[in-house]
Amino acid sequence: MPQASSSSNSSNSQVNKQANQKPVQKLASFFGGDFRLLALLIPYAKQSYRELVISLILLIPLSIANAIQPLLVQQAIDGPIKAGDLVGLRWFCVLVALTIIIRLGLAGVQGYLVQKVGQKITADIRNDLFFHITQLSTSFFDRTPVGKLITRLTSDVEALGDVFATGAVGIFSDIASILVVALVMFLNYRWDLSLMLVAMIFPITGLIIYFQHQYRKANFIARDRLSDLNSILQENVVGVNIVQLFRREQYNAKLHREVNQRYVVEVNKTIFHDSAVSATLEWISLVAIAGILWLGGGQIVQQNLTFGELSAFVLFSQRLFDPLRQLAEKFTVVQSGFTAIERIDNILSEPIEIRDPEFPLHIPATAEGEIKFERVSFGYKPDEYVIKNLNFTIAPGEKVALVGPTGAGKSSIIRLLCRLYEPTKGQILIDGININQISQLELRRHIGVILQDAFLFSGDVQSNITLGEEFSQAQAIAAAKAMSVDQFIQNLPQAYQTQVRSRGSNLSGGQKQLLAFARAAVRDPRILILDEATASLDVNTEYLIQQSLDKLMLGRTTIVIAHRLSTIRNVDRILVLKQGELVEQGSHAELIKQNGLYASLYELELSTGKVIS
Repeated sequence: MPQASSSSNSSNSQVNKQANQKPVQKLASFFGGDFRLLALLIPYAKQSYRELVISLILLIPLSIANAIQPLLVQQAIDGPIKAGDLVGLRWFCVLVALTIIIRLGLAGVQGYLVQKVGQKITADIRNDLFFHITQLSTSFFDRTPVGKLITRLTSDVEALGDVFATGAVGIFSDIASILVVALVMFLNYRWDLSLMLVAMIFPITGLIIYFQHQYRKANFIARDRLSDLNSILQENVVGVNIVQLFRREQYNAKLHREVNQRYVVEVNKTIFHDSAVSATLEWISLVAIAGILWLGGGQIVQQNLTFGELSAFVLFSQRLFDPLRQLAEKFTVVQSGFTAIERIDNILSEPIEIRDPEFPLHIPATAEGEIKFERVSFGYKPDEYVIKNLNFTIAPGEKVALVGPTGAGKSSIIRLLCRLYEPTKGQILIDGININQISQLELRRHIGVILQDAFLFSGDVQSNITLGEEFSQAQAIAAAKAMSVDQFIQNLPQAYQTQVRSRGSNLSGGQKQLLAFARAAVRDPRILILDEATASLDVNTEYLIQQSLDKLMLGRTTIVIAHRLSTIRNVDRILVLKQGELVEQGSHAELIKQNGLYASLYELELSTGKVIS
């Protein structure tokens, strides 16, 4: 699990860095970092400005309704109850009930609005995150496990939505409630009891900040462990056939248990810190009530305090500490959200390495499809080149094959031509235009690619041919007929409307490959790339498809990545690669006469029957 180790080291490094800070620096970093993360949500929150303003306005009547109830109880005890006035008591009961109804009604409206805002923010961020991820270069996906991305798009985004849905506005509500209750207590002219309750807020706040800071650190690591868990799950689901064929069920289950146990350990740490806050608040609230009873009871004995006032302050203590308890719970939600924001921001901050030029050039309609590599070098890692100073030109309409041992750089050339990667050095030209100056949409529309393994999306057969572009059903059928694919499609249960399951699991490998031919043909590209495109087909189907391919290649510049050298005798030219360098080129007959690398590979294939990949 190298990915898990990497993410673990990254998380531990960040936690250790925070731990080594001085207390003042740590506190400043804590709040400053949170405000910075919260600022990332402001553009999304602005889109729901009206709902947020209404929610904040509702805080005032909510807080007043919450604080006025103890005063009503005080007046009822010291008034009608003490005097035995049942009629007056009924009116006080009506007023208390009215404040409760108003409070519940306003709380319901506010809760609906903040949930609505939270869901909209969640949906908007999920859309932006998905769109950003689809624009990232292939190199990003080379180093990032799919499971980690899925965690960002699912659980992290949901946790982020909770920042607004139950956190941010709720925190303002609780703070407003505490301030209004404190103000009403002091206006009640019982300074000693009011000061005792308010004084307890400060140490409680300090404890909340400490435990929530510890929770934040533990939660960050826990989410990394969840990403590791999702990664190993994704690997085993996608590779379940290999798991079973090589009898790795028990071994992989052991790996899963280890990763799962690391996740449980970190989650338990978050639970501990969260529970510590709740337990501390519970005990302090009981101490506060005991203090009110002790101090207020003594004053009642001395006749300096009424029973109504004592009852009011018992209720005030509840009104004061209940928001604190809710505040601590919301802080937990918000801390989880901040962790999610931080992790999502890491993805959104990932630079889009391959961008369109500000003023792109257009490939002319009369373009013939010339390809030129000029001193092109490329490496997936710095200073580790897989393509080295490559120079060649493919004339319009020429059919060229790329051959060479594994690791020679054949697939890298195709990825560079399609701009899935950028050359480290040199430039690639199509009809004299540097591909960096062409929009990616136009470039890839100009190039048709048929890979050895065709990837299908969920949807019907027709949508897997058109891939969302504006091709009519008639065009899709015409392309399928041109590639001798139509008969296979017509034999499916609903023909072109047959639903394709995830990754085309209800179709054979050969059937999926046939759809890839139709997918390329419907786009009528000027440049055609074939990566051992007929490898998944049986002999009879390959013969039919090869005839259709010969028609498709007419007048088009074609690059064939060949693994079976016997299939490329009829191309115009063969480029022989070795360790990223062009070592030979010529026709099949010319290269055999040279008695070089190509000749030795060809003889090896003939003598052993092995495919040279």
